[in-house]
Amino acid sequence: MNKNRLEAFSDGVLAIIITIMVLELKVPHDSSLHALLELAPVFMSYVLSFIYVGIYWNNHHHMLQLVKKVNGKVLWANLYLLFWLSLFPFATAWMGENHFETLPVVVYGCVMFMAAMAYFILERTLVSLHGPDSDFSSAFKGHVKDIISTLIYLAAIGGSFISPLIGIACYVLVAVIWFIPDRRVEKKI
Repeated sequence: MNKNRLEAFSDGVLAIIITIMVLELKVPHDSSLHALLELAPVFMSYVLSFIYVGIYWNNHHHMLQLVKKVNGKVLWANLYLLFWLSLFPFATAWMGENHFETLPVVVYGCVMFMAAMAYFILERTLVSLHGPDSDFSSAFKGHVKDIISTLIYLAAIGGSFISPLIGIACYVLVAVIWFIPDRRVEKKI
């Protein structure tokens, strides 16, 4: 199967996710600086999630540059990724609206962790489809950033029970790690 429909559908879903997240930003009911500052947690959680969606879109785009074909397993793996990404608006809004309280920060981390696992599953499904000697497979050898990110997510989830700021700091750290697109793919393109 051709990858174009998968890529177009994924781009559309990610655009909708960003749209839903921005619609959660409510305009203050008065024009004071105080009213604006009260929205800071909502805005900060939006910015963090916007960066995450951008990271996923960027890496997904780079990954698909090496994809020669897709099959049903790949389509389902991609849908699994999109499912977890579609929960970003909920987790983002809940965390921001509740000013980074423990449980919303933990749930945010669980959604981030599951999205990372889903991306890894998609990556492995594509490696399996393309074979061990393909450009795709050689580009996705070595998973240092994947492993580090997973460990940081787990630390964030556990650390959030001690202080939600630990979780937030960890989520920011993972975003910083992934802000630069995956160089493994850029070397193959």
